[in-house]
Amino acid sequence: MGTVVERERKYAGDEGFRLPDLTGCGGVVTMSDATASDLDAVYWDTEDLRLLRSGHALRRRTGGHDAGWHLKVGAVGGARVEHQFPAGAAEAGPPPELVALIRGASRGRPVAPAARIVNHRRERRLLDADGRVLAEVAEDDVRSEDLVDGAARTWHEVEVELVDGDEELLDAVTDRLAGAGAREVPVSKSHRAVAERLAGFDDGPPAGPAVGYAREQRDAIVGNHAAAYQGNEDAVHDMRVALRRLRATLRTFRGLWDRRESEAVRAELRWLGGELGRVRDIQVMAARLDTAVHELPAELVLGPVPARLGERFAADLARSTAALRAALDADRYPDLLIRLDRLVDAPTGEVDRRWVDRRIRRAVRRADDRLDAALAVGGPAGDVALHEARKKYKAARYAVEVREPAVGRPAARLVKRLKTLQDLLGTHQDSVVTREVLRRQALQAYAEGENAFTYGVLHARQAEAAGHDLPAVIRARDRARRRKVRRWLRR
Repeated sequence: MGTVVERERKYAGDEGFRLPDLTGCGGVVTMSDATASDLDAVYWDTEDLRLLRSGHALRRRTGGHDAGWHLKVGAVGGARVEHQFPAGAAEAGPPPELVALIRGASRGRPVAPAARIVNHRRERRLLDADGRVLAEVAEDDVRSEDLVDGAARTWHEVEVELVDGDEELLDAVTDRLAGAGAREVPVSKSHRAVAERLAGFDDGPPAGPAVGYAREQRDAIVGNHAAAYQGNEDAVHDMRVALRRLRATLRTFRGLWDRRESEAVRAELRWLGGELGRVRDIQVMAARLDTAVHELPAELVLGPVPARLGERFAADLARSTAALRAALDADRYPDLLIRLDRLVDAPTGEVDRRWVDRRIRRAVRRADDRLDAALAVGGPAGDVALHEARKKYKAARYAVEVREPAVGRPAARLVKRLKTLQDLLGTHQDSVVTREVLRRQALQAYAEGENAFTYGVLHARQAEAAGHDLPAVIRARDRARRRKVRRWLRR
């Protein structure tokens, strides 16, 4: 299976639209002659079009240079990740490898042919002075058929996909095309093919800030599923953060939802977050210690330290990634998403801004109190208390993010201050965990007759760094508590 990042924009023009000369746009010097191809794609989806509604498009395409199965994840107009898989001669449906990548979006439901799109394409390349391909421009004559209700459509569309170009090139092309009468299209061909059926689905009533924020996190979980399943570090991190944000939101604003059901969903989110957390923590620790070892002078690295650490983390990461995939393959995962849909898409009670702000203030105050208590405790107990304070500040920051779109810069400034404080507490906790990993690794090295000196040096450096953390935490705490930073919360 191959994976590519696609950055493209789509445009439509009125009858008689002609593609203008695009030379001069963002470094384009030459437009190549057009090459023609015929593409035939069948799009697959659930009965309720859950894939399309979640920003996914699954198709089997014949014709062109990349025939086969494609799964696109992301919104049109932004960066979309495309997973590609070769097609077999006789297939009843998408390969299991792709089915695993859509389990979040499909909620574990079966997929079937939903639409067929036949496309006559004329493609040109946009080249710079050195002959580099900056982008590809495709003029498409499209015929679509909804394979469920039979609706048929035809239209003309222009696609511009970046190769070695950048967003400035896309902006310049957009302006040139607009001058020729084209307008940007915010949806994919598959959306247009089933537009009437899509219009019949209700994705929930209008949402207030807390519910809207919760829905965004649910969508982020689903959007990162495919890449996280494959072990992508950024996707694992982003999916884990979305789970944390969602758990915190359901707790901070729990009066909006049925208490019993929201707590049950939070427990399931915690389970999934634990599976993601084991993968992510190993990724972070491996990178942290790899950097720490390479920063040591060569004469202080005695024995096969880099190799031993690499072996340990590679084995741990393989086990944790397999466990994550097993969790995402289990029925428990789509069942969680279905329960989550019911919770965040259902109508909630009416609450006003003051109700929301009171709960944000309470979350921030709890974090402040927890940190003050933690700073009064020393030793290992103090480390545990600081870690708990960090978790409270995460919840506080996520609560403030709920109001950031409406409040704007004042809320954004508080989010930034809380994140700085949270990150410093996180660095301290990383040092605590790293020292314990090094202690255990040193014991293992000693038991196997290897030199444990370097582990001791690394341990000492981590302890020294931790000693510098607390003064920085106190400074960040004071900055986060300044009156002008929190004034908007008291209105």
